[in-house]
Order: sequence, then C-alpha cells, then structure tokens
Amino acid sequence: MKVLTIPVTPFQQNCSLVICQQTMRAALIDPGGDTDILKQAIEEAGVTVEKLLLTHGHLDHVGGTASLAEYFNVPIEGPHEADRFWLDQLPMQASMFGFPPVRSFEPDRWLQQGDEVLVGQLTFQVFHCPGHTPGHVVFFQADSKLAFVGDVLFAGSIGRTDFPQGDFDTLIHSIKSVLFPLGDDVEFVPGHGPNSTLGRERRSNPFVSGEFG
Repeated sequence: MKVLTIPVTPFQQNCSLVICQQTMRAALIDPGGDTDILKQAIEEAGVTVEKLLLTHGHLDHVGGTASLAEYFNVPIEGPHEADRFWLDQLPMQASMFGFPPVRSFEPDRWLQQGDEVLVGQLTFQVFHCPGHTPGHVVFFQADSKLAFVGDVLFAGSIGRTDFPQGDFDTLIHSIKSVLFPLGDDVEFVPGHGPNSTLGRERRSNPFVSGEFG
C-alpha cells in the first residue's frame, strides 16, 4: 500500500490517497475540499479512484465528497449513520465557516463496527470510535499496520468534544478500548498534523496517559 497525505481546506485537514500498488486502484479518505488539488494528485499518481471513504461528517473532512463522487462516478462509504445529522447540515456548515457552497449527500454505504472496506486488493477494517462525533469511524489496514483515525486522536492531543453530540468520556473510551488494542507499533494518520504511533500516544499523550485520562 502507498499513501499520499494531502492537506486540504484552511483547516489543513489530512486527506489520504490510499493506493493498492498491485492494481493501481485507490480511494480518497476524507476529501474535505480543494478538489482541484486532489484531482491533480490522483492524475499524477496514475491511479483509478474507486471509492471515497469518510471517517465522520464534519465539513473539513467531507466538503469535497459530493462533487468528487460525481466527477469520478464512484460510491461513498462511511461514516456511521449516527453522523447523518452532520451530513444533512453541510450547507449550513459551509456558510458558517465561509467555505464555498457545499451540498448535503447520503453515503452509498453507512459503516458499522466490524465492517470491511476493499480498495483494490487491500482490506480495511472498520472500527466505530464515537466521541468527537457519534458516528466517527476509523479505517485500519492490518498488513501495513496503519490506521486512519480522523479526529479521534492526534500526536499529543485528541479530538474536540464540544460539538453537538460530542462526549469526552466516550472519546477516551474509544481510544483506550478500540484503538490502543490494535498495538503499540501501529502508525496512524490523524485528521490534522503529523503521524504518530499508538504506542507513543499511549505513553505520552496527556489526555490518555496522564491527568486527563
């Protein structure tokens, strides 16, 4: 598997282009905006996008989804249906944050704990990790020991829980009971900022290793 991390939107959200090198099939995880930049990256990589994957329904993670799904004629998979209300509110989110107009949409497939997503010959396990949003999911590629965690966990921090239906205790539970058991050697791509490993965060992240957690 090859992964290209492409920061998009004024929030510098990490959109990931995940590529199956055996088939040159690919997926975009969290295409939040700047669709021309994403199209250019896909063209330069010489891959065929076969689906769009979403960790949760916040604008900076999904703002480019509807237009890209239409452009590439591909399905949208994720997040969990508990984030439907966020997707329904996308036009309002865009107006509130000064983004270009964005239309709401419904994924072709809502995802749940235990589901699998295929990209070429790659298999991604789906984990439901609520707390930042109620329908947040994480994509884990076991062979590569790489997880795409959206806004659940960051290097040295965690996702915000002050949005509607966010909950701090639920988020901490998701990190400790769902993510950390995947293994200390698992690297993760967060929704913002640099990659880290689950082991590094388990040992040093103050929200899950110290006074807060």
